[in-house]
This record gives sequence, C-alpha cells and structure tokens, in this order.
Amino acid sequence: MTGRSLSCSPEGIKKAKKALIRFSLTQKALAEDLGVTRQPVSRFCTGKPVDRNLFLQICEYLELDWEQVVTQVNQADTEESENNSIDINTLVQEVREKIKPLIQERCGTMRVLDMTQPIGLNDIYTSVNILETITGRQRRKVEDLLEDLFQECTSEDFYRVGLGRITQKRVPGLEAVEKYPKLMILGKPGAGKTTFLKYLAIQCIQGEFHADFVPIFVTLKNFAEADNKPSLLNFISTEDSIQDFGVENAEKLLTQGKMLILLDGLDEVREEDSQRILQEIDKFSQKFQQNQFVMTCRIAAKEYTFEKFTEVEVADFDFEQIQTFAHNWFKNKQVKPENFIQHIQDNEPIQELATSPLLLTLLCLAFEESGDFPANRSELYKEGLDALLKKWDAKRGIQRNKIYQKLSIQRKEDLLSKIALTTFEKSEYFFKQKAAEQYIIEYIKNLPDANNDPEALQLDSEKILKSIEAQHGLLVERAKGIYSFSHLTFHEYFTAREFVFVQQSSNQALQSLVSHFTEKNWREVCLLAVGMSPNADRLLLLIKDKIDKLLGEDEELQEVLTWVKNKSTSVQVSYKPAAVRAFYFGLSLSLSLSLDLDLSRTLSLSLSLDLDLSRTLDLDLSRTLSLSLSLSLDLDLSRTLSRTLSLDLDLSRTLSLSLDLDLDLDPELKNSLQSLKEQIPDRKKDNEAYKNWWQNNYKSWAEELRKIMIKYRNIGHDWQFNEAQKQLLEQYYDANKLLVECLNSDCYVSRDVREYIEDTLLLPIAEIQPYHSQQN
Repeated sequence: MTGRSLSCSPEGIKKAKKALIRFSLTQKALAEDLGVTRQPVSRFCTGKPVDRNLFLQICEYLELDWEQVVTQVNQADTEESENNSIDINTLVQEVREKIKPLIQERCGTMRVLDMTQPIGLNDIYTSVNILETITGRQRRKVEDLLEDLFQECTSEDFYRVGLGRITQKRVPGLEAVEKYPKLMILGKPGAGKTTFLKYLAIQCIQGEFHADFVPIFVTLKNFAEADNKPSLLNFISTEDSIQDFGVENAEKLLTQGKMLILLDGLDEVREEDSQRILQEIDKFSQKFQQNQFVMTCRIAAKEYTFEKFTEVEVADFDFEQIQTFAHNWFKNKQVKPENFIQHIQDNEPIQELATSPLLLTLLCLAFEESGDFPANRSELYKEGLDALLKKWDAKRGIQRNKIYQKLSIQRKEDLLSKIALTTFEKSEYFFKQKAAEQYIIEYIKNLPDANNDPEALQLDSEKILKSIEAQHGLLVERAKGIYSFSHLTFHEYFTAREFVFVQQSSNQALQSLVSHFTEKNWREVCLLAVGMSPNADRLLLLIKDKIDKLLGEDEELQEVLTWVKNKSTSVQVSYKPAAVRAFYFGLSLSLSLSLDLDLSRTLSLSLSLDLDLSRTLDLDLSRTLSLSLSLSLDLDLSRTLSRTLSLDLDLSRTLSLSLDLDLDLDPELKNSLQSLKEQIPDRKKDNEAYKNWWQNNYKSWAEELRKIMIKYRNIGHDWQFNEAQKQLLEQYYDANKLLVECLNSDCYVSRDVREYIEDTLLLPIAEIQPYHSQQN
C-alpha cells in the first residue's frame, strides 16, 4: 500500500454513502469542510483513485477505518489510470469551455405565458424541493387525508386549507440529484421541472455543481422529431453544443462517466415516437450507466418504468418559496415584493394558486400591471385555467394526443363543472377514482355519436381522467385511487361556473346556489358566481331576499334593526346611510354578544360600504361616530377588566379619550363622564387601590356607564339575546358583508339593483316593503 493513490472498494463505497447520510452531508458539503473541490470527493464515492493523503482525511472525517474500505491499487495501474484521468479531465475542460456559451443561451433564460421578454434564470430561480415518495402512490384512505387537514385547523375551517398540503419530508432538489445517479423527476404541469433541469445545466457549466462533468441538455421532443431518427448518442454528438468533438470524443466522455445527461419532457414526445424513444433512453442509460442522468416527466403521463431510475416528485411551493420567488421577480421594479406578498397573505384562495410556479408567475404578471389583483377574482382564475388548459402547451408548440376526440376544451370545462358541483354539494373535497370515472361516464354518454357500450365507456372514462390530470393538472391523485381538484380555488370556480353557464342561470339553479349563501364553505362559490354572471341582478336580489328573511320572523331582532335605523338617522354625518347603519349594527353586535371589541370586524362592513368613511377613519372619523365607538370601547373594556382584572388595561385613559372627543358636544354628557372618571383611583399613585376599587365597584360603575350611554347616545342597550338569536345575528352580519363584497367585486349589476340593495341594507322588514312595492 505504498502507491500515491488509493480507491474505495465496492463495500467501502456503500459504507461511505451510509456515513454521508448519517452525518447529513452532501458530497459538496464534505468537500467544503475538507477545503477541497468536489472532484476528489466524487472520485472517492465512485471508487476511483484519490490522492492517498486525501483518502485518509476523508476516511477520518467520516469515521471510517481506511483499511476496511480501501482496495489495493497496483502502482503501474495507478499511474496509467492517473495519466488517463489527466487526458479525460483535459477533454472535459475543453468541451466545457466550448459549450459554455451555448448552455448559457439555451438554459440561461426563461420566458413563459405573457412575458414580454425573457428573464435570466439566475435572477428568478427559486430552489426546488423534492418528495421522495410519490404522493399519488401512497395507499391511504379518504379519512386519512381529511385527518391531515383536521390536524391543522378546526372542522369548521378545514375546507380552506390547501388540499394538497404536504405532510412528508421535503428534500432540496440538488441534494436529491447528488443522492441518486439516475433520477426521474415527476410533477404536475407548471411545477418547475424544466426550470430545475435548466438550473442544473447552468450550475454545472458555471462550476457550482459537478464541475468535472459536461452538462448535456436534451429536449426529448426535439430528439424524437429529429431528421433520420438518430440514436441518442448521435443526437448528442451532432448537437450544436459539442458537434466539433464528434461521436468518438462524446463516447469517450460517456465511457468515463463524465456527462450530466439532462433529458427534459418525456411526456412531450408524440405517441407515434414514444416506444422508440423509451427504448433508446433505456439502452443508452444502461450502456453509459456511470454517468449522471436526470429526466423529467408529467406525473400522470408516465407509464413506462426505467428499472435503474429512482422516481421522485416536485413538491408544490411552500410560503417561504413563494416569498423568495416574489422578491426575485419584483426586484428593481416599481411594485414592491412586500406589497405582493401581503396581498397573497390576505387572500387565501389566491395564495393556494401561488403554490404552483406556473400560476405564481401568472399572479406576478397580473399584479405587476396595477399593483393589485382584479376585484373580480373569477377573471384571474379564468386566466389561470386558460394557462393550464390551452396556453402552457401552445406557447411551447406542443400538441398533445386527443384521448377522446369529442371532448373539446369547452366540453372539458363543462365536464369539470359537473364533477365540481356534484362533489362540492356533498362536501367531498376528496373523491375516489371510480366515482370520478362514473361522473365522466354520465357526461360523455350523452355526447353526439357516443358509444353506449358499458365497457367502452369505462375505458374512455379512465383515459379521460388520466389525460385531464396529465395534460392540465386540474384533477390530481392525492393517494392511490383518490382524487381532488389540484386547488380548492378551482373546485370552487368550476362549481360556480356550473350554476352560471352550464345550467344557464335557471331560477332553480340560482335558488339552489342562494340556499347555500350563509354556509361558510360556499362563500367563495357565491362570490365567484356573482362575478362571472353576465348580469348579476337576479342572483343578487335572491341573495338579498334570503338575508332579509334570516331575522324576519324574530320580533326582538327586528327591534334591533329598527333601533339601528333610528340611531343612524339621528346623527349628522356625511356618509352613506347604509354605512352608518352598518357602523352601529357592528357596535351593537360586539357588545350584545359579549365579544371583545374587534375594530376590524366591527367596522369592516361600514368601511366597505363607504370609501369616504374608509379614507377618513385614520384621520378624523366623524366626531359623532368616534364618540360612539370610544364609549363602546369603554364599556367593552370594563367587561374585559371584570373578567381578567388585567392591570395592563387602563379604563381611565380610554374614558379620557371619550371626554376629549366630546369637548364641544353635549355638556351634560361630558359632566357625567367626568364624574365617572373621578370615581376611579389613580393607578399610577396606588395600583393596589385601583385593583381593589375595581373588584368591589365594577358592576355598579359599568351599569352607570351603560345608563349614560343609553340616555345621551342611545347606545349600549343590553338586548339579552338567547344563543339562537346570537347565532342568527352573526350569520346575518356576515351574510351582509359577503353581499357587499359581491357588489364591490366589479360584477355587472344594474344601477337600480345596486341602489335598492344599499338603500335597504340592514333595515327591518317593515321598512323594506315600500321598496318592494316600488320595484314591482
């Protein structure tokens, strides 16, 4: 063992790989820790000769007994091997220098959808994460998938959680490539597979990854359609990238395992070329198996299995990746990335779409135009669907095989709408493959010239389901034999579309939709249906009528609405009457339900009804409204203190705010409030006295405050609602908020209907009747 070089035995290589995993190390990280390049570490891990001293260093670092992992190398053979290695390394560097400009040109930029110009890959690239277990191959039950969601939220809110939430471990993409010499990367349309492959090529040619390899990027569609049907070796050798070196040198590099072969888009190969290309890749990868191979394919399009390839899946973006992408995209642009990210956070349906790199790109393009998303979200979702159904393939010149000739894009959308409504009405966010196929059969059997043979229909339904998943990614397999829509947002969109377009907005269809208006999980469907309606008048009037009837049969609750109406008309302000009614209804609701006063909730409806109120809130919300709000805060604060006795809350300070606001209003009210304030000990002087006073006097003091509020401001009534009434009031308030959101969604609605809704909002039934008479 006196030679200058040592190499690992096959058993030693296995031990080294286990040690890397044990220490959570990549080859790159090990090289950095040892202060060397990746090349000798890579040679060590593949059994090639390595300098003796470095071999011992690596063994020591990995806690390996070098005598147990080394294989004896003949001195003469070592010298010959080193000489050959020098020749090969020289060839590698020559080829790398030659192809560098071409790799940069081919892989250094990306341009998708409606981008006006290419963008540098390194300027926009966001690290990819890999799932080592294919999601759709896990054997799980629907109950298991639902349980995953319930772990994150309550049963009431779970529907809004992303249905594709990843529970398994994510592995960085580069780490997966280092771990597996032959890798098949699967993913949904627009998941970033091609971008990742281009990134690997750029990293390699820049010396950041596999610096001693020659990267070859092959678009399999181009290879399949090349003239004279060349072998993969000939195609690589005659490519512009290394054509000056010819087949002989290319084969020499391949034989020595010096190529990083990147094969992109197996799913894009035409059906007539498929078998030939599969066989060619299989033969090539087995002949030159010592090279690194990475291939991509859409997840549902892969039917052929390459025996030596490890299959992994591209994970959806998590929120951290979305943020990174946004910061890269909006860097040096007028629109600030923080603004985009905040809008994404505030809008969960849109945030769900952002987990797809393709749809995130679309969102960035849309946001860049105006610094906001469209008020009518159905237009944004339609654009995303068009990208998946039509543009994504068309922009790249890819023609997919039509699985079912009668199923046009329009009919696919109609089919998806029927599946969406059927499953959504049952709250089936996950559904079994057999059920999905049956929905498809029910649809296609009614098409012209349909084959009514049950067996033929079954086969067609299976093919259609797989094609919708593979070609468009709108239905995805969440576990073996269990499907869902790729995003709940699309499930909701197609459900709304079924009501508006497929059922032609029939009165029965609209009544069915309106019956769900107060159900939380139907909120987005109703909003989308209003937004996509050619004319939303009929739908909005049905919604308004349903909301009014919620409290219509409860006399006590009608009295509350009468008080709201009377109180709002008693104040002199310049805001819309409906906004003022909403303001007082919100305050009354918070106090009557014994809720801690939440300003965002209390004022949300009134602010959405009047932009002037929204603009002036932070500056000088009308002194009359501010006083009512401040007094309500005082009463709410007294309740909070009575429950918690928190010394962080200072009632005296908030009561002073009410007094300050009332300087030039009612002197008697001011004197009454001042008298209440003087009863409170100064907590700064004697905190213990303040606490003791409150324990003994809070009930009588709070009741006195309530009487003053009722006498001078007509607020603070104790309505004594039962639980059923409280639930109705909350439902009524939330339904009105959604109705106003519908009105503000840039939907098409006539001026008369808009004015009728605003004029009668939050009015008692008796006050609405005259408006009905005028309309009729």
